[in-house]
Amino acid sequence: MAWIKDGKRVKARYLGSENVTGVVVESRVRYGGKVCYTVNLDAPVQFRWRSEPTNVVIVDENEIDAEFDAEVYSPFDTVNS
Repeated sequence: MAWIKDGKRVKARYLGSENVTGVVVESRVRYGGKVCYTVNLDAPVQFRWRSEPTNVVIVDENEIDAEFDAEVYSPFDTVNS
């Protein structure tokens, strides 16, 4: 289905203002029919309302600006192949 973005790398605006990037680990439909995504961030982000940095956020479908296929590292890839 088109709304399921598990494993995709996304760029989003968390709460409409903070730009974040990361990989979607969960896609779900909330009560009322809105779609949201749990995103593992590439780098921890410090928000002014939190005392510690966080590495996971939940974003709504309308907050996603761009979507990419996540690159998966394979230990079998070699430099000289």
